[in-house]
Amino acid sequence: MEFVLRLIATMAGLWVSTRLVPSLEIAETASMTESLLVLAAIALVFTVVNSLVKPLVSFLAFPLYVLTFGLFAIVVNSAMFALTGWLSTSLGFPFHTGGFWSCFFGAVITAVVSSVVVAVLDSDRH
Repeated sequence: MEFVLRLIATMAGLWVSTRLVPSLEIAETASMTESLLVLAAIALVFTVVNSLVKPLVSFLAFPLYVLTFGLFAIVVNSAMFALTGWLSTSLGFPFHTGGFWSCFFGAVITAVVSSVVVAVLDSDRH
């Protein structure tokens, strides 16, 4: 249940990001069901990247985290967002990211919206 909740929250965050950041886009599909499935697939890719790749990158970049007092985490989050865009496109899902700044704002917006959605949905469970 927790995984489904996080996936829905990530889907919401990605959708809001594509609406607010001009260079982020998920190509429109023919039906709403198809659009939701594509969004779910991209959210799944994002979740896998954040679960598998991000801890390794964070470990290797630990000296930069210390040197920048943790601000390097923003760069790592933006890189994970860009990697998600690249992997999604490689897998055939229509998710396109722009440069560093679009990934930066996309990562920030997705994180904020996902956190809010999880907080709202999780408070209903308890």
